[in-house]
Amino acid sequence: MNKIGMIGIGMMGHGIATNLVKHGHSLSVLAHEGNQPLDALIAQGVTTFQTPRALAEHSNIMILCVTGTPQVEAVLFGQDGVLQGLAPGSIVIDCSTSIPTSTERIAKFVIDYGCHFLDAPMTRTPKEAAEGRLNLLVGGDAQLFEQCKPLLSCFAENIVHAGPIGAGHRMKLLHNYVSLGSVTLMAEAAACALSSGIDPQTFIEVLAMGGGWGAPLERLKPYLTAGDTSSLRFSLANSLKDLSYYNQMAEDMKVDHTVAQAVKNSLTQACQEADPQALLPELVSIIKRRS
Repeated sequence: MNKIGMIGIGMMGHGIATNLVKHGHSLSVLAHEGNQPLDALIAQGVTTFQTPRALAEHSNIMILCVTGTPQVEAVLFGQDGVLQGLAPGSIVIDCSTSIPTSTERIAKFVIDYGCHFLDAPMTRTPKEAAEGRLNLLVGGDAQLFEQCKPLLSCFAENIVHAGPIGAGHRMKLLHNYVSLGSVTLMAEAAACALSSGIDPQTFIEVLAMGGGWGAPLERLKPYLTAGDTSSLRFSLANSLKDLSYYNQMAEDMKVDHTVAQAVKNSLTQACQEADPQALLPELVSIIKRRS
């Protein structure tokens, strides 16, 4: 029977953990101040460990759902890290958002240690995480992917094998560049509309009738009409991190990223002017204050 260890019980990870338990899996997690409250999980039999090494010693599948590349490297290779406790033949599944070249290096260390590795970043929001309806973009060996697919299906609705190791993280950065970049563009346009006296509802209706309709407009609509950020609970800091990773990936690949750099610059400025933990819809107000 698989014994699953999980590191990163934040807004997304909490939903993943809840659905793993719901499907009857044995789950242990790393105690960490960044976790969401664990009371409900502990009441359902989830155990906690104080170090990644101790957690790994108790697990044969490790799921990582941390902020990004530095955190992945720290929990795997740091003092009392996962690889100090993980038994050969175990599987590491990285659901974080990371720089693909780092993912490839990390995977080589894991595989050389005698374990297996998948990068499996996710899209959608904490709401879908809680519902077990995430999208997973998976990079790694095709046979290993098929072996792990029933487990991944416990918390994901759509699971795509993107290609070899690193392809999952590349596809995630492509997705988030398009998604977050479109929201940033829409926020700038909305701020301009508000500054010029255009009624928010008129702005929404006109864009919805033409080429401006789409997910970015739908995500910003509640904020424009009622100041409600709940439709896009993603921080400025995380948006900047993902755009920075995308630009790094483009530089590594030596491909053009002129527009991506402009989006990154806009998010950098917003994080300097406001609380980096503000949610992305608030970018409308941050930009408007400049006028």
